[in-house]
Order: sequence, then structure tokens, then C-alpha cells
Amino acid sequence: MKDPETATVFAGLDGRTDTELPEWYAEQHGRPDPISYSAAIRNLPQAIDTAVAYRNPYTDEWVETDRFNALVEPSRLQAEAGGNNETESLFHIPTDSYAIINPVDVYGPLEEVLREETIDGTPLGEVMFGEIRRYRGGGEVHMDIMFDGLEVRLPGRSDPVTMGVTSGYDFFGEHAVYVEGFAQDGYCSNTMRSLTDKEVIKHVGDVRNFRTWWEELPFTVTEFYTLLGFPDYLAERAAGDAEANAASPFEVDMWTLHSGATYALTHFFQGKERASLDQYVRIANDILFNPEGTIERVEQAYEQKLEADGDDGAQASLEGERALASIERVSDDLQEKVEQFEEREDALRERFQEAMA
Repeated sequence: MKDPETATVFAGLDGRTDTELPEWYAEQHGRPDPISYSAAIRNLPQAIDTAVAYRNPYTDEWVETDRFNALVEPSRLQAEAGGNNETESLFHIPTDSYAIINPVDVYGPLEEVLREETIDGTPLGEVMFGEIRRYRGGGEVHMDIMFDGLEVRLPGRSDPVTMGVTSGYDFFGEHAVYVEGFAQDGYCSNTMRSLTDKEVIKHVGDVRNFRTWWEELPFTVTEFYTLLGFPDYLAERAAGDAEANAASPFEVDMWTLHSGATYALTHFFQGKERASLDQYVRIANDILFNPEGTIERVEQAYEQKLEADGDDGAQASLEGERALASIERVSDDLQEKVEQFEEREDALRERFQEAMA
């Protein structure tokens, strides 16, 4: 990767957080004096559009066109008006279908999410840190966002690998806004990129709600129950109980899902027909006793839902793939737990037989 023109190290969400860089990261970056993430985002160059004209060589007149717009940095335009043109204000001249996505549009909503999401009870905004790199006059930006304490340990290594995301964009029509999983090894400074599929928002058409982009896993626990056929009110109650009893929002296993379903049916079922209740009880029991069939049923229902919703383009496809991947992860985790259960069951059976001998 080429060297950036400028690099900004940040720590903590905003001025209200008193966050220090992890020792290993501070040492790697020459012990900088970091600013907050919020300040770093607001220091990035912005873009606005303005009219474009071309010169008619036969009349020496300038003719405006509506087919293109110039992307320019507003503060630099003001500087040029005052006679200071050290940094060019023009980024790009795209067609009129180009939609400007400024850094605060993308990363401002992430601030709200980081205030609410926690690691062991600590808001993510209090443990975040990373670096923002600028290229081509700030028209191209890439950043790494990591969370101190969100880490994994590799076999044979004593030093953990810190997890996070990398994201970026440009105003030149080359890099759409993207985000993907990222990790950094504090021991040898190696970075591990593309840990997840890259999610992309193009500079075209209506720009979506970026808060939803940052916080929403399209396949939610509530939707799990809905896809199994639970009515909305029961699905919400079941999901609430499952999430409350899970080890973390990312570790909802089949036992917890079964418990959530039985809790909702026991305390909140509003139907009067016995057959209806029996149907939901069978579904709840299948979560525990026929987990593979349950996962398959959810996958089929989700695929049918995507088809029924119609093709909304690449973004809809991305969200669908992401959702189905989350279902597959539940299935993989389940298989591991089944194997662990069978191993323990065999061990207990052997011990029981030895005791009875």
C-alpha cells in the first residue's frame, strides 16, 4: 500500500471519552498525541457540487451543461477566492447521476451506534482507536477502526490479535463507500484485511440510512422466530428473552433460542385454538431436538422472502448473502456443540458403565 499524504491517529469517540491508545499501538505509531474519532471525521475534506461549463472554441464562449457536475471542496474554494490556491479544490467531474456521500454522512451515524454498543458493559466508543489515512488531497480516505479488548488469541501466540473494521471512500468515482472486517497483530504489526465480505454503498441514487448499515444484521433473532412461523408479537417476546439470556448478542445458541420460544409461549400466547399452540410448541421443540431441520427451514423461508421482495440490486443481494451467512454460522456453531455434547455423553456413559461393573 502506498504511503498516505497525511495520517491521523485517534482514540476515543469524542471529547467526553478519556481514552488512551493501547501501548503496542502507541509504540508502533511513534507515540502520537491522538485526537477523538469525532474530531478526526469532521476534519476530513467535504465535497459539494457546482455547475460545469465547456468552452466553444469557435465563439470563445463558455456553455454550461446539466449532464455533469464538478465535485469541489468548499473551504478550498473560499481559500482560492482569497488568493490561496495551495491545494486544488476540484476532485472530479462525474455525471449527474453521482450522489455525494460526505464523511460525516457515513461515519457520523457510527458514533451513535458506538455510544450504545458495549464490550463487557463498556461502551465501544470508550475503547475505540485507529488511524485515518488521506490520499490525493484528501479526496481518497481509508481508515482502520479497532476496539481495545475485542481480541482473539492465535494458537502458539501469547499476544492477542485486535479486531475491528476498515472502511473508506473517494470522490473520484473509483472507490465506493465500503466496510470490511479487519484485525491487527500487536506483536509483529501485521494487518489482516478482508476478514469478512466487503460491503459497499455506491455513489448512485438515494443514499441509504448509514446508521442502519452500521448497526443492523439483516437476519435478527426476532426474524429467526418470524421465519419459523411465529406471529410478530411472539417473535419479539421470544427474541427478547433469548437475547437477555445469551452470553452476548453474538452468541445466541439453539438452547437459548428454544428457551426464548417456550418463555414466549408460556407467558404471552394469545391464541385460543389448541391446535395453534401445539404447532408453536412443536416448532419450539424442533429448535432443540431437530436443530438441523430448523436451520434448513429458516434458510428456505429467508430465501423465499428475498425472492418475494424482488431484486433491489446489488445491495439487496449483499444483505441477503450476509443474512444467510449468519444463519450458516449458527448452524456451524450448533454442529460443534452437538459434537461436544456427544463426546460428553459418551464419556458419561463409559463412566456409568465402569461404576456399574
